[in-house]
Amino acid sequence: MGEKLRMITLLAFVFTLAILIAIHEFGHYQVAKWCGVKVLKFSLGFGRPIFSRKFGQDQTEFVISALPFGGFVKMLDEGEISENEKLLLNHQDLNRAFNRQSVVKRIAIVAAGPIANLLLAVALYWVLMLQGTTGLKPVLAEVPKSSPASIAQLHQGDLVVSVAGEPVKLWQDLQWVLIRHAFKTQAIEIETLDDQHTLHLNKIDISSITEADLDKDFLSKLGLQSKHPKVLPIIGSVLKDTPAENAGLQAGDRVTNADGVIIEDWETLVKIIQSSPDKNLLLNVQRSNQKLMINVLPKGINKNGKKTGQIGASVLVDETLMADYLITFHRSPGEALLKAIEKTYETATFSLKMLGNILTGKISIKSISGPVTIATYAGQSAHLGTNAFIAFLAVISISLGVLNILPIPVLDGGHLLYYMVELIKGSPVSEQTMEVGQRIGLAILGLLMVFALYNDINRLIAG
Repeated sequence: MGEKLRMITLLAFVFTLAILIAIHEFGHYQVAKWCGVKVLKFSLGFGRPIFSRKFGQDQTEFVISALPFGGFVKMLDEGEISENEKLLLNHQDLNRAFNRQSVVKRIAIVAAGPIANLLLAVALYWVLMLQGTTGLKPVLAEVPKSSPASIAQLHQGDLVVSVAGEPVKLWQDLQWVLIRHAFKTQAIEIETLDDQHTLHLNKIDISSITEADLDKDFLSKLGLQSKHPKVLPIIGSVLKDTPAENAGLQAGDRVTNADGVIIEDWETLVKIIQSSPDKNLLLNVQRSNQKLMINVLPKGINKNGKKTGQIGASVLVDETLMADYLITFHRSPGEALLKAIEKTYETATFSLKMLGNILTGKISIKSISGPVTIATYAGQSAHLGTNAFIAFLAVISISLGVLNILPIPVLDGGHLLYYMVELIKGSPVSEQTMEVGQRIGLAILGLLMVFALYNDINRLIAG
């Protein structure tokens, strides 16, 4: 990883945390103000303050601290001040204390943080959808014999119209719908349109999909592959400090042969590189009018429990060639908003299902990611461009909202659970119960953090 990429990763990570935490805490702050609660402090980050200023009629202290790993909104609460401090407050201020508010108001204030994160995701998706959505047409490539797709009578050139009754416009729509139905049913209906514009309703068996397949190209296992043009084996870019750069490969190089195998397309080259981790490869390269022989040593990395080779070079994409295989469609502002709400809802419910599958053992705890993985993805998405980073920000915002609404003491969801009990019971939960709950909550969060960091370290070691 080059110095520039490391800097982009760091800045993207800090910016991601700052935005998500600010929005989350602002949700608590704003609803508290609407409910008439006196807010004493609004803090982004922990540790030593680097900025502190008081604003507004209540002289709320706004603080930015050095460590950007969280934040909080401190409200006036009689349980957190001494008797002497209470005497210094007037009757009006005491009535504005958080603990004196109705249980409905307290629920609204606590729920506002996670809801703010979900609303941010809706806004981000809305911005992306207003720009238009571009992707591969959901047209099938050659269907391998004996695959579930072949058994379901699907054929090359079929245009997928819907999956499980849901309309499909892009290839990624097909993938997303299948992921959501992966463990819910044994078979799924796919509606297609053939070359003669005749509609067909086919049922494909998806029972062979496992948890491990979701981290791979699970559609290929079903025999579903997108139709795309033959991509020539021409290098588009070379990353710094990679085997490709060290070997002397350059953008524009066309690979014609790899270890005696004639290379006619990029996919063939990728397969040879991936199957040759830490093994020297002799490449025949055409560079302008020169014919070169270059030795490259693919770096072996662990991917899904299997060692695979990488050289750090990307393909040159001919946009004119891809034009016939891509589709771009635009939505009205109203349609884009409805789709953004739908996508946020689907992603949130999918996240909850995945958490449920982790708890029940259907999915490995290796799926849990920590700050290192988030930082890596933040840097990668920022490097790919604004839209990729916005999409990443939306997903992480949803994850933060979902995590905080879980009924775990210490998190917002834990407090909501207490208030729901109070609403039903008619009286607050005892301090002893809350103290025990807090200890349990801290233990659960501690375990989650240990698993997340363990997984992060494993991913770093595996490359």
